[in-house]
Amino acid sequence: MAHLIRSKFQNKLSNAATSMSNKSTAKVSGMMAKMGFQAATDEEGLGFAACDDLDYDHRQGLQMDIMKSDEMGGGDAGEGSGEGGMAGGEDGMAAGDSHYQRDGTGPPPSGSKASGLGEEEKSPKITAWEAGWNVTNAIQGMFVLGLPYAILHGGYLGLFLIIFAAVVCCYTGKILIACLYEEDEDGQLVRVRDTYVDIANACCQPRFPSLGGHIVNVAQIIELVMTCILYVVVSGNLMYNSFPTLPISQKSWAIVATAALLPCAFLKNLKSVSKFSLLCTIAHFVINILVIAYCLSRARDWAWDKVKFYIDVKKFPISIGIIVFSYTSQIFLPSLEGNMQKPSEFHCMMNWTHIAACVLKGLFALVAYLTWADATKEVITDNLPSTIRAVVNLFLVSKALLSYPLPFFAAVEVLEKSFFNEQERTWFPNCYGGDGRLKAWGLTLRCSLVVFTLLMAIYVPHFALLMGLTGSLTGAGLCFLLPSLFHLKLLWRKLLWHHVFFDVAIFVIGGICAISGFIHSMEGLIEAYKYGIED
Repeated sequence: MAHLIRSKFQNKLSNAATSMSNKSTAKVSGMMAKMGFQAATDEEGLGFAACDDLDYDHRQGLQMDIMKSDEMGGGDAGEGSGEGGMAGGEDGMAAGDSHYQRDGTGPPPSGSKASGLGEEEKSPKITAWEAGWNVTNAIQGMFVLGLPYAILHGGYLGLFLIIFAAVVCCYTGKILIACLYEEDEDGQLVRVRDTYVDIANACCQPRFPSLGGHIVNVAQIIELVMTCILYVVVSGNLMYNSFPTLPISQKSWAIVATAALLPCAFLKNLKSVSKFSLLCTIAHFVINILVIAYCLSRARDWAWDKVKFYIDVKKFPISIGIIVFSYTSQIFLPSLEGNMQKPSEFHCMMNWTHIAACVLKGLFALVAYLTWADATKEVITDNLPSTIRAVVNLFLVSKALLSYPLPFFAAVEVLEKSFFNEQERTWFPNCYGGDGRLKAWGLTLRCSLVVFTLLMAIYVPHFALLMGLTGSLTGAGLCFLLPSLFHLKLLWRKLLWHHVFFDVAIFVIGGICAISGFIHSMEGLIEAYKYGIED
């Protein structure tokens, strides 16, 4: 009897000790989960759940806290400022753990998530067609006029490069958007990054958490502002050549064009920009029809024997930069995809826009070169007769003015997020007031950016060389080098062997094109200034 009592007493002591041990283990597990180690201990946690009911109950309670935090943070913005503010503490951290990232960073806190939902509700979304018009406007821009010049110095290789650049830029645009997403615990893709800068910062963590963002910001600003400058340069040049008898210089025409562009400072969202893109695309098709119609009228004189398998070693690298720059759209693709009503249609939109661009650019460049052969000029409209040239140039100027708002709006967004965002502790205060309206000094800064593009267009009026330089430097970097590098870094464990091969090949080829194009473009600019050559 005494032995039985002693045995029961020992069993109770053992059970009590085991219970206390399990409770302490559960508490430590919960603390580790809240500190950000939930992702690293998922397998271990599942093992405990299979053999220990206490751990299972604890994890179920944690999931209920996560669901409660999500409801309070994402459901009602009003509750987030009251009782929901408590979710920003322990529950908010737990919610972040439920959508962890492999790079060790979590999504924005619940407060920012709620504010983001409010912004999405206020900001109008665009359809896949409107997004396609924006991309088409970017890759079917004014720079198509320099493609016959690339055929002049590259022959069939230049034509192949037009097709190759379309395929590569379409691919890198898709993998760049793929870097915005991560899988959650349920295997569902969640958008955990919003911009090109977020992707770069994720790749540089944990040693240099902001280095990648600074590099991408500088490259984006340079390319976007250079694009705006080129639109002003070409507008002044075309107007001057259209009305050579008027006593107005090219610089004066550039000033007139800039005055028409000042309303761009009042742009609020991409919805307005997409309307300009639609008109711009219509103007582009009219220009193509006029030029191709004239070329077809001279089809009997086409010089097929002039298209050869040779390249001009000195000038063709500049043409590579021109071709690459004509396809640049990656810098605003994250923003565009985030503003789409159905982001799932993004890949389809990229396919048909780049296929259309490839076909139209290739046919335009080949037909124009066959018409003028060795007499092909840097801007193909300079080869047209004076009567047709004036009409085409007017459409080109309207296209340049309508194309200007998209890169300008993207540049303004980058500058505002980098230097004028109080939430991210930037150097300057927010440009917007509490009611969401742009402040007066913020509007002044936007107008100053328009004026800056004018000043650069006046003092650096070399259209082809600037386009080749920008395409070789920032264009190749943002479209070829960085997307492939980021894709390898963030999604390495999920990539198949052919994805790795494509990314490495694109990185190597892009690097060679960038270096050679940059060197020859700089040589061309130095030579132009040395001998006083003007476009």
